Amino acid sequence: MKELVAIAEKIAVKLIERRQTIAVAESSTGGLISASLLAVPGASAYFLGGAVVYTRDARRILVDIPDEAMKGIRSASEPYAKLLASQIRNRFATDWGLSETGATGPTGNRYGDVAGHSCMGIAGPETSVMTLETGSNDRLGNMQVFAATALNFLLQNLSR
Repeated sequence: MKELVAIAEKIAVKLIERRQTIAVAESSTGGLISASLLAVPGASAYFLGGAVVYTRDARRILVDIPDEAMKGIRSASEPYAKLLASQIRNRFATDWGLSETGATGPTGNRYGDVAGHSCMGIAGPETSVMTLETGSNDRLGNMQVFAATALNFLLQNLSR
């Protein structure tokens, strides 16, 4: 967690300096991204909310993405990460939206992705997505790596 908070501290400086806000929608990280951002003192200045969107019901209820909007899109994909980041940003009316969706392990998901697969999305002035493949089936290790990668991805986008 200390590694994650160290990244979150850098993010916090940039967001507070710019008076910008963020909301997070994460899946396989189970709240680690939000917890890291919230661990930084003064988080209420930039963190407006987050959701662990782990199921289809959670997707509908927490981020208001109906099943119809998922036509041609599947979870744990870049198009879904992009949609999720944009939707959480819109729902909270924030400057930035960050999303993560993947398969932590020890097995892959029902879409054929192997354990260690994660897609991350950022919605802000521009939208960015990325895919990470750790090659590991270590569930806890993947959760940590996914969260660190998502936070670093956000930091890179904030530094543009």
